[in-house]
Amino acid sequence: MGGVPKRHKTKSKVGMRRSHLKLEKKNLVVCSHCGNLILPHRVCPYCGYYRGRMVIDVFAKLTKKERKLKEKELKESSKSSRQEQS
Repeated sequence: MGGVPKRHKTKSKVGMRRSHLKLEKKNLVVCSHCGNLILPHRVCPYCGYYRGRMVIDVFAKLTKKERKLKEKELKESSKSSRQEQS
């Protein structure tokens, strides 16, 4: 047979136990190269940069059409982020 609780758990005790089961907001930072929101201390999946250096080539696995579109988006976003900083 399975285990059976010896005593009734009150709503208060159940609530206290479940108080740590809440969802937490993700801490996002702005990529210094492209301006997209990314998780801290991770390589940017949009541009491939980490701490100002290119770590991975994001365009290597894309087709020619996708690469052209992605380069255009990256160029536009970097221009707008630079204008906001000035």
